[in-house]
Amino acid sequence: MKERPLIDLGMTGYDELFMNDAERREASLPKIYNIPLSEIDDFPDHPFQVRLDEDMDQLVESVKERGVITPITLRRKTDGRYEIVSGHRRRKACELAGLAAVPAEIKELTRDEAIILMVESNLQRSTILPSEKAFSYKMRLEAMKRLPGRPSKENLGPMVQNSSRDELGESAGESGRQISRYIRLTELIPDLLAMVDEGRIALRPAVELSYLGKLEQQDLAAAIGLSLATPSHAQAIKLRTFSKEGKLSPAVIESIMCEEKPNQQEKINIKYAEARKYIPSSVPYEQTGAYILKALEYYHRHLERQRDNAR
Repeated sequence: MKERPLIDLGMTGYDELFMNDAERREASLPKIYNIPLSEIDDFPDHPFQVRLDEDMDQLVESVKERGVITPITLRRKTDGRYEIVSGHRRRKACELAGLAAVPAEIKELTRDEAIILMVESNLQRSTILPSEKAFSYKMRLEAMKRLPGRPSKENLGPMVQNSSRDELGESAGESGRQISRYIRLTELIPDLLAMVDEGRIALRPAVELSYLGKLEQQDLAAAIGLSLATPSHAQAIKLRTFSKEGKLSPAVIESIMCEEKPNQQEKINIKYAEARKYIPSSVPYEQTGAYILKALEYYHRHLERQRDNAR
């Protein structure tokens, strides 16, 4: 006779009948385990940096004195190891404090559920770089679209996509349009994205620059290194327009970057073709500006030595 599956009627379990209220409350609490650091892996493509800064130093001292107050959240992998969903900084602090294990709550999560929880927990940080927002918003938006009950990729019209961005924006404290702007930053090459993180390029110009091809972006990064100036919003729009028309050559980029901007600090423009004659071929194109500055530094020291010897 074929065995029939058990039907869950939602009734109280046998053991629960003999529990008092305190025991039931304790049973409902999340279970915390001490997990060896050697068994924990980073979350794949984790978009948030773990910076070894003053805040980390304070966290390490706190862990040494009081331990980890808030357990980290882990997800069990198919190979028996664990990956961090929330708590990369606490795990690193334990490592720097010389601990062998960290208290953790282990949750059964799908990949997309883990992505959503990972982004939510990390957006509580006091300092978040534009690049961190960019890649985390993109990861979470894609995970939201894959959740059960969502329209399939083929049925994702503009209204549905905008709704997803608005939903993400509401939870992140941003508008849906701002979410879209940040996600565009993922199309920037690392050199330009670093300038956004450093505050040298503002968000709106960066969005325009994200529509340039990768080679065009490399040419622009080199031009920024030579001119020691970054594009304004108006210049970024002009660069995008020339790119769309297929006319954005290194010479055009240099011409646009040489334009005067309102409230612009004084700068020196150097013709790349002229400067290249004095730069070794081993120096990459995008490092030209740094090489010139280093050469000027050495030349300055040479002049100082000459003056000292003449005395």
